[in-house]
Parts: sequence; structure tokens; C-alpha cells
Amino acid sequence: MGYAVKEIFYTLQGEGARTGRAAVLCRFAGCNLWSGREEDKASSICNFCDTDFAGTDGPGGGSFPTAHLLAEAAWSAWPSGRMGAIPYLVCTGGEPLLQLDEPLVGAFHAAGFEVAVETNGTRPAPRGIDWVCVSPKAGAECVLLSGDELKLIYPQPGAEPEKFSALRFSHFFLQPMDGPDLRQNADLAVRYCLEHPQWRISLQTHKLLGIP
Repeated sequence: MGYAVKEIFYTLQGEGARTGRAAVLCRFAGCNLWSGREEDKASSICNFCDTDFAGTDGPGGGSFPTAHLLAEAAWSAWPSGRMGAIPYLVCTGGEPLLQLDEPLVGAFHAAGFEVAVETNGTRPAPRGIDWVCVSPKAGAECVLLSGDELKLIYPQPGAEPEKFSALRFSHFFLQPMDGPDLRQNADLAVRYCLEHPQWRISLQTHKLLGIP
């Protein structure tokens, strides 16, 4: 079937439990909660997305007919000579689980990567992924009920933290919703975490630092 990828690039993980870790980011094209077109955003299930995932025209992006070719492209983004850590690949989107399958996870592993996924949790994950981060969205059924970290954009009416606090995740994060109300949202997230210490704050450090 092939794989449609918006972009592939080397960066630092900007959010969540692995903030600051060097990684190759593979952004898959397409999402099941928003078309990616601005004219559809207001009526979409997820109307606060801050990511361009439409098309395959980003750096390193394209249409890859096989898992092996996509894994090769991802590996080429990991700088040679970077020693001291297992090469790390973050599959994101859009919604990566529309495309990420077991053959591709296997190809990424064969290339030498530890494989992570950042997903909205509306689709089951293939076997073999090393790190699963779920970011639930209000109005979308979450079927991926366990993993490594749950990262909830906050606040979201209809997706309150208490709806997810009993799920089987190792880490629970609140990430203040970006936008004109960021300062207020950050204050609300801080207050919630202080009152519910199961939850920790996640900040978008890549935005603070001005990196991709």
C-alpha cells in the first residue's frame, strides 16, 4: 500500500517524558480527526491542532512504496557518528496509526531504531512499538487504553483528566493548550497538577527554544 509521509527530520523531543532526547521525527500525512485544511478546522473533532500534516511536501517527506525504503529514509536522517544512545525514532502526525503497521515497525527496528509513537489513541497499535504516547481528544473514542505515557492537552471540555486517570499508563501529563489563552491554560494545568499529583506538566519546549 505504501506510506505517505509529510516530513522526516532530526531534532530534540520537545514534549512529555522524553523531552530533550535526540530523535528522528517521522511525521505521517493524514489524520482521522481533521482533514488538515483550515476551512475544515472549526467543524473538526480536533480543532486546535498546531501541526501541518497535509501532503508529502515537507523536508524528507514523500510517498514510500515499501517499509524498507521508508526505514532507509528515516535512518539517513540520523547523523552518522552520534554515539552514546540508541537511535530514537518518533512516529507522529497527523495520526500515525492510520499507516504504521507491523512490517514498518520491524523495518525501523532492523535499521537500528528504538521506535516511539505519538497517537490520538483512536486506533489500536501494532505490536513491537517500544514507547507509546497517547493524547486523547474530546469527542473521539480512545481505544488505546494502556501504554507508556498519556499526554492530555488541557483544558478540553469533554476530556477531563479524571476520565483517564485509571488507565494503564506509566506517566500522566497535562500539556497546556497553546493559543491566545496559553497563560490561563498553563495556570489551570499547574493548579490541577498541584491538586492531583498523579499528573505532571508537559511543556512544548521546542517552541520555547525555537527548534523544529
